[in-house]
Amino acid sequence: MALQETAARGRITDEGAGFKDIVVQTVGAARSAIGQLATGATTAIAALFVLLWLALTAVASLVGVGLLMWPAALKALHTVADRERVRLSRYGSVIFAPDASPTRLRLAVVDPTTRREVHWLVRHATLGLLFGVIGLLLPLLAVRDTIFPLVWPFGPKDATATSIGLGVAHSWPQAVAVSLLGVGWTAIILGLGPGMARLQGAPGRRLLTPGADTDLSLRVTELTATRAAALDAHATELRRIERSLHDGSQNRLVTVTVLLGAARRMLTRDPGSVDELLERAQSAAEQALAELRTVSRSILPPVLADRGLAGALSGLAAECAVPCQIDVELPERCAASVEATAYFVVAEALTNVAKHSGASKATVTARTRGGRLHLIIHDDGRGGADEEGGSGLTGIRRRVAAHDGTLRVTSPVGGPTTFEVDLPSGSSA
Repeated sequence: MALQETAARGRITDEGAGFKDIVVQTVGAARSAIGQLATGATTAIAALFVLLWLALTAVASLVGVGLLMWPAALKALHTVADRERVRLSRYGSVIFAPDASPTRLRLAVVDPTTRREVHWLVRHATLGLLFGVIGLLLPLLAVRDTIFPLVWPFGPKDATATSIGLGVAHSWPQAVAVSLLGVGWTAIILGLGPGMARLQGAPGRRLLTPGADTDLSLRVTELTATRAAALDAHATELRRIERSLHDGSQNRLVTVTVLLGAARRMLTRDPGSVDELLERAQSAAEQALAELRTVSRSILPPVLADRGLAGALSGLAAECAVPCQIDVELPERCAASVEATAYFVVAEALTNVAKHSGASKATVTARTRGGRLHLIIHDDGRGGADEEGGSGLTGIRRRVAAHDGTLRVTSPVGGPTTFEVDLPSGSSA
């Protein structure tokens, strides 16, 4: 009976923890969506301005004056499109822009990229702006109506009851009913916010990505960039290994050599002091051996060959200073280089969680589907992860890009933080 009660309490605890995780993830996704909608509103306003500029230029061209305005207008078009590419790249896969977009009218008319940008401009300046305004207004409406019962007694008697201008509250029950509308706004944010963010960004991801006619040249550019990033990451890794060997193991071995030389010279003069020197030399040799093991493991952890990626990730979770849960489903082995990249990505992410996030727990999920390896590292910390803040995100992105993978980081201020990594598995039996 006691065992049944204990099991029941365990199930209730697990269900409570699972429900809490769902709530935290839902709130985090909604906060990220509001941020995406707000930043999308800024590019939508710029898109509306450029759209009006292009329309004015086209009208002015009928009398010849507008022909002189096209270079500046087209440059503005390419600039706002590039801003949207950068914005969308922060929230998903990187969108590459062409090396040089035409600013001459004759070339722009036949340029497929420019035509796609104009199509995107119309969509983003209308629907994108609408979604952005909704994303900015919904939190204000939710706060206004939710706290209405608190401010209603201090307002004028004919105060509007709701944020949409319906009804007048004359009693406490009516004022409390207004707060239910605020709860409804909040539910809309939680339920529809991520979908609106995806709808706002969908035209850009479809129209600002390379078309079929420019895909080859941009693909070459993309591969050149990722190859350069991979070589840079490789050179950085070699410098790190060189520093570790030079500053650590080499110095220890020099100490061992010096101590052994001193012990040999003292063997005839003061044999009683030789034991102390030999003990120090042995200690230095053991430290050098430990550092060599650490360096060799950082090159390619032996645990990957011995236990596979699943076992290696379990080891990282066990060593993490923050309680970490592992959910791994890898029916087949990935390529060795992919497993090494996944291992280092998770290791760096968990190191960031322990050092910077202030989280109480973290989760690592790994799946292979359709020849791709999907990783999700989630923590309930304070968020605010920034690639320019020295958190190692740049190195993670370079490692992932070297395999033609993608990295998506969602980390609003206040948390939570989620790393989503997608890599080609290069599966081998």
